[in-house]
Amino acid sequence: MTAPATHLTDHDTGTTPFDERVAAVHSAAYRIRHHALNMGEVQGQGYVGQALGAADMLAAVYGDQLRFRAEDPHWEARDRFLLSTGHYAIGHYAALAEAGIVPVEELETYGSDDSRLPMSGMSTYTPGMEISGGSLGHGLTIAVGMALGLRYQGSSARVFNFLSDGELDEGSTWEAAMGAHHHQLGNLTAMVDINALQADGKTDTVLRTEPVTEKWESFGWYTQRVDGNDVGALLAAFDNAAAQAAAVGRPSVILCDTKVGRGVPLLENREKAHFMRIEEDEWQTCREQLTAGYEGKSA
Repeated sequence: MTAPATHLTDHDTGTTPFDERVAAVHSAAYRIRHHALNMGEVQGQGYVGQALGAADMLAAVYGDQLRFRAEDPHWEARDRFLLSTGHYAIGHYAALAEAGIVPVEELETYGSDDSRLPMSGMSTYTPGMEISGGSLGHGLTIAVGMALGLRYQGSSARVFNFLSDGELDEGSTWEAAMGAHHHQLGNLTAMVDINALQADGKTDTVLRTEPVTEKWESFGWYTQRVDGNDVGALLAAFDNAAAQAAAVGRPSVILCDTKVGRGVPLLENREKAHFMRIEEDEWQTCREQLTAGYEGKSA
C-alpha cells in the first residue's frame, strides 16, 4: 500500500527559491480570500473581514510551513495548528480546503445545519481543526500543554497557535506565555493577528496592549513584528522562527499587523467590520475587486 503524501515545507529541503515560495503563497492567499467570500455569501454576513485580513498568514502556514498529510488529519507526526480565535473559522476552513484537507465543494455548507463547518470552529466536527476555539485566551494555554507533551514523547512536531490582538486582553494568555518560556518550548510558535479591532471597538480604546513587542520580549520569547499582509516579510519571519525551533529553547511569536477586509476595497474601510453584514448585490463586486487587485499585483 502506498503511504499517504506528506506535505513537507520548502525550507526543509531548501530546493525552492524564495521568490517562488512568495508567489505560491500569494496565489494561495488569493484563493483563501475567494473561498471566504463564497462562504460568507451563504450566510450573508459573518467574520469575513478577519478572514480576508488573515489570509496571508494562513496561506503562509499551510502552504509553506506546516507538515501534514491531507488524507490523514490525525497523522501522529503532523505539526499542530491551533486556531484560538474560533470566530476566524471561515478563514481556517478556506485554508483547510486549499490544503486539500476539506473538499472545496464542502465550503458551500458553511454555517448550515448538519455541516462539518460551523460558524465557530469546533474540533469535533471539522477535519484538521485541532481545538474548539471560542472563549478567547484558551488557545495558547492548550498550545503550551501540547508542545510540552510532544517534547515528552520525543516528537519533532511543532505547534503553531493563532491568536488575535484582542486575546492579549486575557490574563490567561500571559500566564501561558510565561509558562512557555519557563518550560523552554522551542517547538512552539505563536502568531498574533493585530488588526486593531475587536467586538467592543478599536483595540487601543478597549484595553491598550502596546508596546506589545516589548511585552513579548520581556516574557522571554523570540519576537518579530511584521506586516502580516506582506507575504515576503511573513515567510522571512517564519523562516527565522523555524531556525530557532528546537526541543528545548525559546518559544517564538510573530506579531502580524493586518488590515480587516484586505484585498477588497469595498470592505477595507467599512465602519462595522468585526461582524460584517454584506448586501446581496455587493458579493460579486467584492469578488471582482479581489480578482482585479490580485491580477494587478501578479502582473
